[in-house]
Amino acid sequence: MKLEVYKIDGSKSGETVELTDDIFAIEPNDHVIYLAVKAHLANKRQGTHKAKERNEVSGGGRKPWRQKGRGTARAGTTRSPLWVGGGTIFGPRPRNYRQKLNKKVLRLARKSAYSYKAKANQIMIVEDFDFEAPKTSEFNSILKSLNLDNKKVLLLTNSTKENVYKSGRNIPKVNIVEAEKASTYDLVNNQVLVIESGAVEKIEKILN
Repeated sequence: MKLEVYKIDGSKSGETVELTDDIFAIEPNDHVIYLAVKAHLANKRQGTHKAKERNEVSGGGRKPWRQKGRGTARAGTTRSPLWVGGGTIFGPRPRNYRQKLNKKVLRLARKSAYSYKAKANQIMIVEDFDFEAPKTSEFNSILKSLNLDNKKVLLLTNSTKENVYKSGRNIPKVNIVEAEKASTYDLVNNQVLVIESGAVEKIEKILN
């Protein structure tokens, strides 16, 4: 599969990039994509939720009234879960939500995501670029030149580019990730996948 390489001004550079069929044209596996996305979202959870149960709330050290003779329900403590200020019944406890997947499963999930994007014509190849200093206005002008200013975009860079990242991080619907670190969730959570031409070789090297 061959794709045109675009310049950052929106014009075609005249060059093409060959996308290998082993990554961008396989039969996608929906289930492994589901597993990878579920694990990614689960691993982002802190798991620090906590509610006090009956033995952890303060107060309620004595019986509020005598057992019989008042015409009201029996009560042994003011910190019963039925009372205001009482403990929580089966409240949330801190826990670890982390999920682990095999490397082969994660690799297949990313290949499937790339193949879906290629099949839907949602991949754009651009020439490698960088900024001398962070400049959001310059990044916005690039998006407009490529007709991507109103779309949810994931940009995969060929290396760590701090100035590019800082230029685009405040733009809504734009996510910038180094190609080697892109997760399956990143790949499917966008409308257009923009890949720097130098990043294609890195993607193929990692997934093959």
